[in-house]
Amino acid sequence: MPALPPRSIAVVLGTRPELVKLTELIRLLGPAAHVVHTGQHYDEELSGRFLADLAIPEPTYLTGIGGRPRAVQISAALAQLDAVFAAEPPRAVVVQGDTNAALSGALAANARGIALVHVEAGLRSHDRNMPEEHNRVLIDRLADVLCAATSANRDNLLAEGVPAGRIEVTGNTVVEAVRGQMPTSAQQFAELERLGLVGDGYVLATVHRPENTDDPAALRAVLTELGSLAPELPVVLPLHPRTRARIEAAGLGALLEPLQVTEPLGYRTFLALARHAALLVSDSGGVQEEVTVLGRPLVVVRNSTERPEAMPDFAELVRKGAELGDAARRRLAEGPAGRARLAALPSPFGDGLASQRIVALLAGLAVRGGSEERVGAGVA
Repeated sequence: MPALPPRSIAVVLGTRPELVKLTELIRLLGPAAHVVHTGQHYDEELSGRFLADLAIPEPTYLTGIGGRPRAVQISAALAQLDAVFAAEPPRAVVVQGDTNAALSGALAANARGIALVHVEAGLRSHDRNMPEEHNRVLIDRLADVLCAATSANRDNLLAEGVPAGRIEVTGNTVVEAVRGQMPTSAQQFAELERLGLVGDGYVLATVHRPENTDDPAALRAVLTELGSLAPELPVVLPLHPRTRARIEAAGLGALLEPLQVTEPLGYRTFLALARHAALLVSDSGGVQEEVTVLGRPLVVVRNSTERPEAMPDFAELVRKGAELGDAARRRLAEGPAGRARLAALPSPFGDGLASQRIVALLAGLAVRGGSEERVGAGVA
């Protein structure tokens, strides 16, 4: 594989899940990577810790984007990215997933005629109420190389008319992220001891999506059901700052009393707790993937999912309210035998070599010069 020049691949990201999923790719690119952080999720407590924990090289930071409305985030990031790409033109731009940062990177690359590689292409929830669904569809239409995590993702793209020659099934980089960032066994149990937890003896929950937090009635329903599990097992809730603010604004603080609330966790700490949880409850897309590597059961509290591959073995999709509690108790009742069954299953998201495949595609793309006709030959 030919060497890429220094800072010749711009990796545009802006959220903690993107940091996690692109860490191994950035490591493999080495000096060729120019990391650009839009600041969509940036604060010292969360993103600063993730950058340090994951050993990401110091990014180029954009400003004035975090905490702004979606349209403002995209427009502000687009203007700044255009200036970055004008001053230091990359040979290719990499974006991951379906965030506002990813869409901004895709639009900026397209405007400058720079080859675009979309990592985790082809996810579809078919739920137009999700801003992410609009983002991912737009990015896929702009991308020169679409790195689909699964064959089902590839099928989604083909059904939309994306040429087969632009699609490569690479697997999902989450597999190597989980394996590479998992703490040692001693470190895992040290984290459990620090929080007074016993392996297989607690529920780990995360809640942050607007559909569960912006409506006080929805937030009340989720917290009530989590609290109803607490007499049976401790329920650990690392509280996202956005969720905490919504709880305070809605006057729902009393619903946290049955729960073991913690500050937001670094990724390695989260993996340690997830690895030994009897059950996870979450509205996160990334957690749906991570449990397939960890072999743990998950109840997904969402209206829809773009990751059907995790269903029904590893995860179960439910609405907020009693359905959540019923599903959680059903999965907990499967006990050690149920967890052993999951641990024996391979992850549907690949073999842990996705980042290597994507770097090889980037090297080939840079050699060919990035034109669409040449991208199509030999990519799929």
